[in-house]
Amino acid sequence: MNNKLNWSDLPVLLAVIESGNLSSAARKLNLSQPTVGRRISALEEQMGTPLLKKTSSGLEPTEMGIAVLDHIQRMEYEAEAITRTTDAQEQTLAGDITISASQGIGDVWLPAVLEEIHQQYPEISFKIDINAEPVNLAKREADIALRWKGPGNQNSLIARKVITTGFGLYASKNYLQKNGRPLNTQDLKEHIGLRVQFNKNNDNNPHWPINLGVFQSPPKKIALVSNSFRTHEVAIEGGFGIGSLAHIQAAHLENVERVLPEYESFVDLWIVAHDDLSRNKRIRLVFDFLIMVLQKDQEKFLSGLPS
Repeated sequence: MNNKLNWSDLPVLLAVIESGNLSSAARKLNLSQPTVGRRISALEEQMGTPLLKKTSSGLEPTEMGIAVLDHIQRMEYEAEAITRTTDAQEQTLAGDITISASQGIGDVWLPAVLEEIHQQYPEISFKIDINAEPVNLAKREADIALRWKGPGNQNSLIARKVITTGFGLYASKNYLQKNGRPLNTQDLKEHIGLRVQFNKNNDNNPHWPINLGVFQSPPKKIALVSNSFRTHEVAIEGGFGIGSLAHIQAAHLENVERVLPEYESFVDLWIVAHDDLSRNKRIRLVFDFLIMVLQKDQEKFLSGLPS
């Protein structure tokens, strides 16, 4: 065993274990696959024992690899904590802020309100990360996150439930003229349904989940499933079928009408940041600003009516 361990190879091992294969780890690290393989081999030679083993599902850590992984993760956490502590001391407003949000609120609502704060503080630059999956705030994948349903289970977060958003069933005027308007839940069985599904596990009912709410009477056919709110919206507006929209989203569409208004679901929106970064003047300013404008627009999100 070579006692002079190359510390820079440890993040490479972590990436391979997390990815399960060399190619995915290489893309994550922006390295070539042969380079990743060589660095893993060098690390195993330095430690004098295999750290990875091939399985039917990819590469998995050996017993020694698991032991080393625990130390790497603790090292990574401490390094991230040092970075967050340094960033938290920053009291200047000049710099970047990354905000993570889902489609709809992230690509429609958020740019408009950020323009307002940018007029007041032009030294702040913004990055919007449109992501259906929660980012890791401890790893600085974002400074602030807007999350549906709850704040997430990461440690050391500051979080606040800000608003509640209402969803309902909508169809285009053209669709209703051609297919008739459903007057009760049984009528839905004679109509075409559309749905949004971001991953295999985010819907409780595999037949008729509507965005973030689940309705029990399925249509005769789910004709289109998409992982994009925009695709879903265009399909509804174009007359493809009946689907769910946020009321604030539907309020901007001239060609859609609400059907079966007794069908409605509500989802809370949370704003989240890492506790260390809440003391950063720039991040705290934007965090508080977003709370203010979200609360101002609460009625829009809840019912689609002007605030």
